Amino acid sequence: MKIIIAPNAFKETLSAVEVADCIEQGIRKILPETAIEKFPLADGGDGTVDALVSAMGGKIIAREVTGPLGKKVRAEIGLLGDEMTAVVEMASASGLRLVPLQKRNPLRTTTYGTGELIKACLDGGAKKIIVGVGGSATVDGGAGMAMALGAKLLDKFDKPIESGGEGLKHLFRIDCSQLDSRIKRTKFIVAADVDNPLLGKQGAARVYAAQKGATPKMVGELEKYLTNFARVIKKDLGVEVANLPGAGAAGGLGAGLAAFLNARIEQGVDIVIKAWELKEKMKNADLVFTGEGSIDRQTLYGKVPFGVAKIAKKYGVPVIAIAGNVEDGAYMLLEYGIEAIFSTTPRIMTLAEIRKNPGQLITNTVEQIMRIYRLREEGC
Repeated sequence: MKIIIAPNAFKETLSAVEVADCIEQGIRKILPETAIEKFPLADGGDGTVDALVSAMGGKIIAREVTGPLGKKVRAEIGLLGDEMTAVVEMASASGLRLVPLQKRNPLRTTTYGTGELIKACLDGGAKKIIVGVGGSATVDGGAGMAMALGAKLLDKFDKPIESGGEGLKHLFRIDCSQLDSRIKRTKFIVAADVDNPLLGKQGAARVYAAQKGATPKMVGELEKYLTNFARVIKKDLGVEVANLPGAGAAGGLGAGLAAFLNARIEQGVDIVIKAWELKEKMKNADLVFTGEGSIDRQTLYGKVPFGVAKIAKKYGVPVIAIAGNVEDGAYMLLEYGIEAIFSTTPRIMTLAEIRKNPGQLITNTVEQIMRIYRLREEGC
């Protein structure tokens, strides 16, 4: 028997590697001799650098950049084994985990640090840069990122706009005459964790701004500001980003990367799955475990469990998904190749309680799943 373990990180608790190890422990308590292969995955958010470096070799380099609130933070770049490809994880520079709960306000937070990370990759000689977008604290459309790379975003008085989503309210003109010239000689790929457009009911503001700290009033304002951003981009850069799939990822950073860096947007989980050659490994598997911190309706937009299920379904391999939080919308995944979904929390628990021993919760849940699986195999 062969079991594949291919989870995402459980946000704010465990990395994908740690989750995979805990799942393995649960399996081996019941089936100690089972062949197991582990593939820690990511979808463009937290853990993307680690996942790609693990899959393709390379090294991780630390840099100090501007955080989402304007203070300096430590972020990381992954330089892959070919030494020509770099990976940037926007969550490490502009991520929600860098902003205390009481200070979360997407009208103010910026992606400037993500632009600084990209510049550091260019300084290092990278010819291909993969930008993981997910887990952001921002809804600035990537405006901060563009400014860090030399673009001028100006108001009607030809003054630079302020940082954050609110700055887009005053955007009147874009001047790219001083945009880093190395960008034209570099290939950019956006590893997006969702495929939402920039605007509309499924857009960056209306779907994701609330989880970044926006009030209902702010959500409406941010939609207007992003609409203005898309209009000026079309006018001055000739790029249509309003309805581009993935443009709404990371508070519209997908749109900014496409407009200013001519980046191609891809599903982040597909990029990591390809790096691990997971399709080939799936062919002779008997069972797959996947999961992430929360499984809900957003999982259908391109998160790890959905990406894993698509592949497994092609080969008729059953998939079991686990998560700390399972919402009602999660069960739509049962139509897309996942056989069952389990919560790792045995009762209502606060995040503080879960953090005390999240690994044990995962191991205990998987052990119970495997007990049921063993009964099925025994014909009971």
